[in-house]
Amino acid sequence: MKKPLFFLLLFCVPGAGLFAQDTAGGSNSNNSQSSNDQNRIKVRVELVNVLTTVTDKKNRLVTDLTKDDFRIFEDGKPQDIRFFSRETDLPLRIGILVDASNSIRARLHFEQEAAIDFLNIAVRPGKDLAFVVAFDVEPQLVQDYTDDIEKLSNAIQGLQAGGVTSLFDAVFFSCKEKMLFFPPPEPYLRRVMIIISDGQDNQSVHTREEALAMVQRAEVTVFTISTNRTGSEGRGDKVLRRLAEVTGGHAFFPFEAGDLAANFQDIARELRSQYSLAYVSTNAAHDGTFRSITIQPVDKNLRVRARNGYFALSQ
Repeated sequence: MKKPLFFLLLFCVPGAGLFAQDTAGGSNSNNSQSSNDQNRIKVRVELVNVLTTVTDKKNRLVTDLTKDDFRIFEDGKPQDIRFFSRETDLPLRIGILVDASNSIRARLHFEQEAAIDFLNIAVRPGKDLAFVVAFDVEPQLVQDYTDDIEKLSNAIQGLQAGGVTSLFDAVFFSCKEKMLFFPPPEPYLRRVMIIISDGQDNQSVHTREEALAMVQRAEVTVFTISTNRTGSEGRGDKVLRRLAEVTGGHAFFPFEAGDLAANFQDIARELRSQYSLAYVSTNAAHDGTFRSITIQPVDKNLRVRARNGYFALSQ
């Protein structure tokens, strides 16, 4: 089984101890650079990396926080934040999942146009990559990873609605085949999935929880845009909300098709306004279990969105 949920670094440590200091100093002429290199050992440090979005009470993004403004817990136990940064420039890997089932036929055109506009804003040629998956009876990769906006746009414009809905299979397939990397890439990639659907799955082989587990293994942040226009939150909307909330994303429920463009702009803005927190778990067991993550802001007036946990490495 692939195990993607740790950010692995190799540290060169002088001597034989972890994080030991080089006590010889520069005055010892016998310690040449070559002998230092020969005496160095490589130590694998397993970091749990968490991307976090912070908003205020008015749902405005907060982008000026520091490491000391956060507290992080794993299974209720406090963890030491080893690395912290404001992530505005990391490469993006974006999966666009478009519901092409018969239930969204009347809204497909608006969804296509909004998705294309988003890609024009979010994908930076030479740095970011995106792919497109359409799903009705089964998921279909209609455009593999590329930074070519024209290819992505043509793939989206070519979609036609029809058939039943296999949402969970599409999520499972996209994460497992296109977003699950081990060992983790360098530099660390932000993996983002955007789902445009009514959330009404009636065909999938995989369950909702199986799809969620694969999302968590692939460290994907999910943003969902509901195509439901009933005016009330139905079963499908609850599914979309859960997919987003447990991964640190955001669920959007546009009132009308014209609101889709604003939702996509909000997603693009959020992707450039996140924080990255990384820690070494105090639980060193490689038991493959799911471990919960809780991030709390020191300022209780702020709200934090982040994935709710990860699967530990197994033996």
